[in-house]
Amino acid sequence: MFLHEGLGSVGLWRGLPERVAAATGARAVVFSRFGHGRSDPPPARRTPRFMHEEALDVLPALLQAVGIDEPILIGHSDGASIALIHAADRPVRALVLLAPHVFVEEVALASIRKAREAFREGDLRQRMARHHADPEVTFRGWCDVWLEPVFQSWNLHDEAARVSAPLLLIQGERDEYGTLAQLDAIEEGVRGPVERLVVPAGHSPHLDRPDEVLAAIAAFVRRWSSPRPAPADGSAAPSP
Repeated sequence: MFLHEGLGSVGLWRGLPERVAAATGARAVVFSRFGHGRSDPPPARRTPRFMHEEALDVLPALLQAVGIDEPILIGHSDGASIALIHAADRPVRALVLLAPHVFVEEVALASIRKAREAFREGDLRQRMARHHADPEVTFRGWCDVWLEPVFQSWNLHDEAARVSAPLLLIQGERDEYGTLAQLDAIEEGVRGPVERLVVPAGHSPHLDRPDEVLAAIAAFVRRWSSPRPAPADGSAAPSP
């Protein structure tokens, strides 16, 4: 299951889901969240808990609708945070997190402010209109929440501590929305095995370094695409 970034949609994955499916033989499910792509608008104004609402309300309903009990979640940016929140309380086989956020950094806020100016004064609105039915709704649903003062204390430290699934963490070393401290915080907080890939890229490593990132994701998905057998005594299966 693929979970897109804060201004993303199905099309903005640029073919990654299809390439992962072809490389692994796994089923790939891709969707645009409410207010993104050609999906319906969100039923209400987004709040600072919107990622929790997506992870704990919307995503479980979608997984049930498509018949997936224990997904491998592949999330980018906000989608990676949503995947981590979901995995804290719901069964997953594994997580691939590209450019994840688990706390708010000034570098992210500065880049969002630049994006706000580009939306107001530049061509960002026009570029987004090629991918979203209502670029105003899409942009405001992301920008306004991230820049709310109350959101500055947002973090996923408690959620990370409840995650025991295997993780692949991928980030660009030139990411304009976050530093490697995000990956450090996840690796220090979770209970599952962690692999890391840092590439010379920006906030979308799968677009900047597509072959390298695809190879890492495909190998990880193949490794964890089958459920781990439970030991005879019923305890948690050990990691390989």
